[in-house]
Amino acid sequence: MSKRFILKEMARYQVGTYADIINRNGLLYPKDIAFQLGSEQVSFSEFNTRVNRLIHGLQSLGVKKGDVLGVLSWNCLEYTDVYGAAMKGGYIASPYNARLKSSELDYLINYSEANTIFVGSDLVETVASLRPRLRKVRNFISFKGSFPGMIAYDDLMGSSPADEPDVHVEEEDPLFIFYTSGTTGVPRGALYTQARAMDDTRRLAIALNLEFGNRQIQIMPLFHVGGTKNLWGYYFVGATNVIMPQISFDPRATLKVIQDQRATDIHIVATHLAAFLALPDVDQYDLSSLKRMFYAASPMPLEILRRGMEKWGPIFIQFYGATEDGPNVTMLSKRQHDLLDRPPEEQKTLGSAGFPHIGVQVRIVDKTDQDVEPGEVGELIVRSKATMKEWWHKPEETRETIVDGWVHTGDLGRYDENGFVYIVDRKKDMIVSGGENIFPREIEEVLYQHQAVQEVSVFGIPDPYWVEKVHAVVVLKKGEDASEQDLIEFCKGRLARFKAPKSVEFVDALPKSPAGKILKRELRDKYWAGVERRV
Repeated sequence: MSKRFILKEMARYQVGTYADIINRNGLLYPKDIAFQLGSEQVSFSEFNTRVNRLIHGLQSLGVKKGDVLGVLSWNCLEYTDVYGAAMKGGYIASPYNARLKSSELDYLINYSEANTIFVGSDLVETVASLRPRLRKVRNFISFKGSFPGMIAYDDLMGSSPADEPDVHVEEEDPLFIFYTSGTTGVPRGALYTQARAMDDTRRLAIALNLEFGNRQIQIMPLFHVGGTKNLWGYYFVGATNVIMPQISFDPRATLKVIQDQRATDIHIVATHLAAFLALPDVDQYDLSSLKRMFYAASPMPLEILRRGMEKWGPIFIQFYGATEDGPNVTMLSKRQHDLLDRPPEEQKTLGSAGFPHIGVQVRIVDKTDQDVEPGEVGELIVRSKATMKEWWHKPEETRETIVDGWVHTGDLGRYDENGFVYIVDRKKDMIVSGGENIFPREIEEVLYQHQAVQEVSVFGIPDPYWVEKVHAVVVLKKGEDASEQDLIEFCKGRLARFKAPKSVEFVDALPKSPAGKILKRELRDKYWAGVERRV
């Protein structure tokens, strides 16, 4: 392929849509690796070809631009093909959480109105059991192997041409439906257009200073908004995404992949870092290639963060965001983490979420949507070109969430005199006990300082006198011991007495989402069954 041809082709692409990026990168980095999983590798030009074949295959099945493609699978290379086909073919990608129960999947697949669904081999039986209730799904496609009543992915790809499909994609075309985790109720779908998702991709690449040659370890599930958007941020600059299957998180396997692949980047959550640090042989792994270990999705306890920085240095970056407002709203940079040699009063910003990203406006408001003063707690609202367009098929809830272009997050926060944003807690997680507002995250931060505590979740449970009382569910470190009274007294020595837990429950493990987020609602619901929460 001549340079003249490449330049002529490049002039066609304005990088306004992901279709432009896929075509452009196929020309710029034809033999470089875009995606890798185990020993399987897909170059940028091969990826473009795979995407073209899939679009032609879908067209042969009668799937049209604007139709919804459901995906129910763990991480795999075929998952990226489906996303690419949505990007170039004008489809809407609707990824479903692979850990959901059948009843939840029944609801989501019907709610999304998918007419085609791609299924991982280990989830085929689940989908087969749901099939009679899936009203609009016409095409069932299995990623691996042949199954009765399903189209084999390899057969579909093998019978389809590789030439460019005749589809024109616009920036305002819908692209993704990402679902809320359901930790506070029935999941809702956040709809993103090509332009809105692209704005987030560009911002991520700029904020992290990504470049060709970077290698990201993708341990986050591809049905998670953060995992998906990070993937395309690296793809955007010609970097390599090394994808891990992610059926369950294995800290040793992850560290070995970082070491063997000489990875430069990894996206984690707090529970991942805690698991790394809990390994007695963690120092045997060579992580010297890592430039960035960025965390998001759930609060990072300061004690765990400090231990991570003491071991691996200031390679940490924090992102704050949510399904509906884009995963990259604020950022605490590597430089802003490099504070361990500073006096304690200068380290307080390690507990913040940093500053708003370029192009993102953040306000903290009271119940009347008036801005609060520095130090006062209010609700975070966000405005940018990267927020969702709407809740899928929920116009009334969209109007409640997006007011004059501002997305109401439901997160409580404050900002300090220097403009750093602090996330205090979720509105729905706040405990009101005896008329006092108590934020679980503050108590969790204290409990993480106890030498015996590995993981903790704090929430309110019913109380006949106080209405709600503070309850902690704790996982102890291996070989450590602590009693309920030990932990209560530990908190009383560091917090106002009314904030200290009134009860502590010890468990072997906490329930988590595939992204590693502790599912507080699953712990809390059993206490509130049949009880009206009047706070």
